[in-house]
Amino acid sequence: MGTTLAAEDDGRRKRAGGRAGHARRAGTHAIEQMPWRIPLNHDRPTEPMGPEGVQAIHDGAMRVLRDIGIRFLNEEALAIFRQAGCKVVGNTVFMDEDFVMEMLGRCPEQFTLTPRNPARALPIGGKALLFGNVSSPPNYWDLETGKVPGFMEGFRSFMKLTQYFNCIHFAGGYPVEPVDVHASVRHLDCLYEKLVLTDKVVHAYSLGAERIEDAMQMVRIAAGMTEEEFRARPHMYTNINSVSPLKHDQPMIDGALRCARAGQAVIVTPFTLAGAMAPVTLSGAVTLSIAEALSAIALIQYVAPGAPCVIGTFTSNVDMKSGAPAFGTPEYMRATQMTGQMARFYRLPLRSSGVCAANVPDGQAMWETSNSLWAAVQSGTHMVYHAAGWLEGGLIASPEKFVMDCEVLQMIQRYMEPATWATTPEDIALEAIAEVGPEGHYFGCQHTQERYSTAFYAPIASDWRNFEAWQQDGAQWTAERAHRTFKAILAEFEPPSMDAGVQEELKDFVARRKAEGGAPTDF
Repeated sequence: MGTTLAAEDDGRRKRAGGRAGHARRAGTHAIEQMPWRIPLNHDRPTEPMGPEGVQAIHDGAMRVLRDIGIRFLNEEALAIFRQAGCKVVGNTVFMDEDFVMEMLGRCPEQFTLTPRNPARALPIGGKALLFGNVSSPPNYWDLETGKVPGFMEGFRSFMKLTQYFNCIHFAGGYPVEPVDVHASVRHLDCLYEKLVLTDKVVHAYSLGAERIEDAMQMVRIAAGMTEEEFRARPHMYTNINSVSPLKHDQPMIDGALRCARAGQAVIVTPFTLAGAMAPVTLSGAVTLSIAEALSAIALIQYVAPGAPCVIGTFTSNVDMKSGAPAFGTPEYMRATQMTGQMARFYRLPLRSSGVCAANVPDGQAMWETSNSLWAAVQSGTHMVYHAAGWLEGGLIASPEKFVMDCEVLQMIQRYMEPATWATTPEDIALEAIAEVGPEGHYFGCQHTQERYSTAFYAPIASDWRNFEAWQQDGAQWTAERAHRTFKAILAEFEPPSMDAGVQEELKDFVARRKAEGGAPTDF
């Protein structure tokens, strides 16, 4: 299968040519990007812990579940645990190792998410390495507007970027929260725009029964499926977070159970900050995170055996001087790698994130994000949340940062292509070495001429010209070039096709649910 598991073009990348080949020219696309593909992670994972370390984390998590317990603020979950034979005291659940491991044994190691466009189907697990857009920031920032509260037109812009970039494989939560739409109907407008502007796998929030049920119906309608067809295999997913330390809340557990019973995927991601919401030691923070995640996955598997589940990691640290969250740190990277080891121990797919604490798309933003993205690669992550567009610890979504991050994502994809380390006789190139000899150069030899257009990665945001050429062309810094690219993408964007009857049915569903009042705004 080479480097892909899904549909892609013939692999030849069109180039504008020369060292400035990334620049937009009259009559060309905004960028010449890599084709749609499912990257495969061919590298061995980085494993900082030996077998004894993995066992120690596991034993610690099992003791938390057995002796300390996890609080479930959901009456249905408490009743289910009682039925399963677990000890329940008030709203705290205690479960033994045998029960947890039996439930985990029901989880599939791999599964496929199939959106309304089957050519965008995503294999979850194995070697697949998938990237998603920024999700859930309340604020928007770009070079023109500065920092402002999220708004619907900004939401649409991010959904267009999500669809446009081939290195973005799935649409996460709202890429920015559109606070100009009332919270009771926001999910209806957002899901409608998401399903019309992209044909990729989409996420739905577990924030009350109405929101998750509406989302499942809208995904079903958008794909033209019957209820039975929708439930037959996963087409969408939700992500739930524990309330660290040691709690799961009412709406998220409710949504997870509803998704699982409908055959849809659930990602369980504790949000643990070492030194604040978790022990200051990495092993302690990871142990707490694992216990919280496994408790919810065990519940899901008891209710819906074989339901597709993913374990998530969002373990980082705080700035001990200010208490502010820090991301892309050495501690974040190690915690991600350690959680990757635990995910393989439990035979679960893994989710991590592309994150930073920077306030604007500057050097700090890119080194912290690159650290977190490469930690995803090293840990064996399968789904990378927030891979493009995240700033200020998740409080800002930025289109310039989105474009800059997609440069890094494309580089990771290129890095993973087996062609880059092939050792066939043609790649060893002895004839070319003999032809050029000690006095010549390789620019003009036939071996280079046959490969020059596809031999190396070609950037979409980087500028490889020298200082004088860069200065003569306007001396634009990276964020400025990214802003120009963002605007050019919006100008040429065309939404994916959707049957007119299907789109009308979606509109009717949204109108009916709005007339019924949408969803409650208190949980």
